[in-house]
Amino acid sequence: MKKRIFSGAQPTGELHIGNYLGALKNWVALQDEYESLYCIVNLHAITLPQDPKLLRKKTLDLARIYLAAGVDAEKATVFIQSDVAAHAELTWILSCISRMGELERMTQFKDKGKGNSGAGVGLFTYPVLMASDILLYQTDLVPVGQDQKQHLELTRDLAERFNRDFGETFKIPEPFIPPVGANIASLQDPGKKMSKSDENLNGSIFLLDDADVITKKIKRAVTDSGTEINFDPERPAIRNLLTIYQLLTGKTAEECVAHFEGKGYGQFKGELAEVTVEFLRPFQERIRNFDDAALGSILKAGAEKANDIATATLRDVYQKVGLR
Repeated sequence: MKKRIFSGAQPTGELHIGNYLGALKNWVALQDEYESLYCIVNLHAITLPQDPKLLRKKTLDLARIYLAAGVDAEKATVFIQSDVAAHAELTWILSCISRMGELERMTQFKDKGKGNSGAGVGLFTYPVLMASDILLYQTDLVPVGQDQKQHLELTRDLAERFNRDFGETFKIPEPFIPPVGANIASLQDPGKKMSKSDENLNGSIFLLDDADVITKKIKRAVTDSGTEINFDPERPAIRNLLTIYQLLTGKTAEECVAHFEGKGYGQFKGELAEVTVEFLRPFQERIRNFDDAALGSILKAGAEKANDIATATLRDVYQKVGLR
């Protein structure tokens, strides 16, 4: 029997090349080897204020992006989080065994909520909802970026605590962190991760940017002192751009360095822009031509399959804690 993986993204902002290289690319590669569940986590999105109409639109847009990026609905289960009520129900159970102190230490809350009297409680319990997402499906492997690793550690702690107090119930999930591409940095500030919420739009290459915009952003990307084009960790800006080139072309690090030996930054940026535009062109074409009726059928079937798995886990949890 195949092991199971679970992952998801929020339908907020615009996905960028870092999201693809750090997450979607791995999802596509893993779907042949694992039983894969890929979720649009719209319940997570409402921990901050959202326009309801825009949230609904972005939820469906994100599902299209999953599929256009190569997630195959014949191999993977694609569904919307709010279509499976067990996510919210298990969150309440796990909230009751979570500790205030451990949630206060979570980076999501410290970055966006601590000291903000207007912050919603959902921002505080966000990591518990993430734990529920994962544990509902008896997940073996969770593809995560470094910024989510702390949340996965909490998930493991809650699973172990529940199993200890109520009997063996949850699998203890393991992280999958890709060796290359997990932390694509901003084009304008290599000390920060590329982010869809960055106020400087030149810092991110969005998946739906057109060719002219992509070329301008790469040409404006900051570089380091010196002239060599290599993976020197002391020169993070060039290292970041070269990592993007490596992941989009599939070349080895050695091949990338050899290819650009003796070439200047201008030529390097020109080639990177060309590679990026050509890589995104077929993806953008698939987005434009996606059939809405087919999307609805995929999401309905995905929710039904996810609900079957999640309900079985939740039934066991309710029995263990005395609610059934």
